[in-house]
Amino acid sequence: MLYKKRTTFIMKISIVTVTYNSASTIESTILSVFKQTYSNIEYWLIDGCSSDNTLDIIRKYEQEFNGRLHWISEKDKGIYDAMNKGIQHCTGDIIGILNSDDFFTSNDVVEKIAKAFDEGIDAVYGDVHFIHNDNPDKCVRYYSSAIFNPMMLRFGFMPAHPTFYVRRHIYEKYGLYSLHYKIASDYDMMVRLFYKYHIKAKYINMDFVTMRTGGASTKNIRNRLLTTKEDVMACRNYRLKTNLFLISFKYMKKIFEFKLR
Repeated sequence: MLYKKRTTFIMKISIVTVTYNSASTIESTILSVFKQTYSNIEYWLIDGCSSDNTLDIIRKYEQEFNGRLHWISEKDKGIYDAMNKGIQHCTGDIIGILNSDDFFTSNDVVEKIAKAFDEGIDAVYGDVHFIHNDNPDKCVRYYSSAIFNPMMLRFGFMPAHPTFYVRRHIYEKYGLYSLHYKIASDYDMMVRLFYKYHIKAKYINMDFVTMRTGGASTKNIRNRLLTTKEDVMACRNYRLKTNLFLISFKYMKKIFEFKLR
């Protein structure tokens, strides 16, 4: 009797990192991907013509990935245009974004992500924590996505974007990041996928990513105001009722995320 050999499918997970003059942080980002226990990772670095030694650091680790690390360096129209380039290059079943100043909190994050993708699940997401660059071992803020549901988008709350991993065909079906926003295109994406198209997602109770403080959306008061206005614009674009007052509730929630000790 002939027995058919059973083959195990190991889905490919693509990770995209956008870089521009990221020499001070990109090495820790790359190393955190390299150390992941999950074997089938495709890593794309999309550089915007850096003038520092970012590309030297990328080249340094290129061979270590044994063909799994790919990169391009060319001018772009901003971070969301660069993200779109990365997504379009990806061949993985699942795609996620890892910022060039962030890194995976532990070596088994991608493995846990892969295990969470049951049949019928379109996306997964989890938690992040924030650090100051001069004290990377101390958590200054913890952002949990546990209580998220799509109606909370009208209050400015969304899953932590660096933890959002989604099937590639979702991007192909529902579109890439909008270039109409300077800061809030990730929020627009969440409203589009969760509210308009009702994708099926799963929360993983795990700290995915360590983020350095000082991101674009919270850099200063002007950026906070712009983010709030763009969040309202995104909601209204998909007919989710909100206003500046309701969106501002997200800043009240942040108060309880900070670690005082």
